[in-house]
Amino acid sequence: MSPMTPDSIFELIDRYVASAAVGAAMEHKLFWLLDERPLTVREVAKATGVPEERCHPWLEMIVELGLLDRGADGYSTSIAARQAINDAFSSETWAYLAREARERFPAVRDLAVQLTEPGTPWEAQGLVRPDYLAKMIDDPKRASEFTQMLYEVHLPLAEQVADLVPLDGSERLLDVGGGSGVVSLAMLRCNPNLEAVVVDIANVCAAGQEIADAAGLAGRIGYQTLDFMAEDLPSGFDAIVYCDVGIYTEGLFRKFFASLNPGGRLIIVGKFGEESGLAHPSRAHWALLASLSGNATTPQTSGDIQRMLRASGFGGSEAAGLSAVGPRWASGWTLVIAET
Repeated sequence: MSPMTPDSIFELIDRYVASAAVGAAMEHKLFWLLDERPLTVREVAKATGVPEERCHPWLEMIVELGLLDRGADGYSTSIAARQAINDAFSSETWAYLAREARERFPAVRDLAVQLTEPGTPWEAQGLVRPDYLAKMIDDPKRASEFTQMLYEVHLPLAEQVADLVPLDGSERLLDVGGGSGVVSLAMLRCNPNLEAVVVDIANVCAAGQEIADAAGLAGRIGYQTLDFMAEDLPSGFDAIVYCDVGIYTEGLFRKFFASLNPGGRLIIVGKFGEESGLAHPSRAHWALLASLSGNATTPQTSGDIQRMLRASGFGGSEAAGLSAVGPRWASGWTLVIAET
């Protein structure tokens, strides 16, 4: 981290507005619009529906952040923005991430007050805390956007896991809470004789099936609607993958054990704290948001996970850190493999 100065602290305090300006640019697809050709304030206002008197300071703020350039022909996407934003993920993925951040913002509004008050910031403001699972159950479009976003974000991680965990001799893989099936799809590409089943909610499964179709792997992967916390899992699998779901209980691990063939393997990918009760540093902001929303859980270590696995019937297990690939959320992942 660069040395901190009073100016950098002032800048940090003011980031509320800068963050909102960049998020709005992503939701309005501004970086992609201005990557086609430079546009004047009036042209940007017409294309985005933002009034000119707001559009001008909005664009200037993003110029100051180094994400836009201002020239004689108007505003254009900077090289820095093109590399960090446009070339990293699709406009749809960035728009989804920006919208989720905007929806969560009320939890940290008036944070100095809310930290010491009982209840939640949502209740204090007369608001309903966003229930993202309910949104995806009710809205196929929302589920599709979420599933595509996670596919893009998790693809480098999935490819790393597939390279590190050879499944030679395995024929059936179960992907629990697997969403798009991004990890399964990566494993199918590495193991020609493997077939997979992904279990998740209905709208997410439908979106995942579209991704599998586009990848040309639809014949080797199926998607099954199932509430894996409440219902029994299908059985007869040589391996189970459980990536970035974040729910770890002995009861769930017993279900996994029952679904595996003798000699089968459970592959867990998650972010775990260095000590019990302490979230991984890259998850600190999620832990804070959860605590403010009355939905906090006790963070677990990889050692906690391994102890639960043994108590659930699994034999030996091993844990290893994964190397970071891509943005900050790509760091801090741990791979835990257990055998029946």
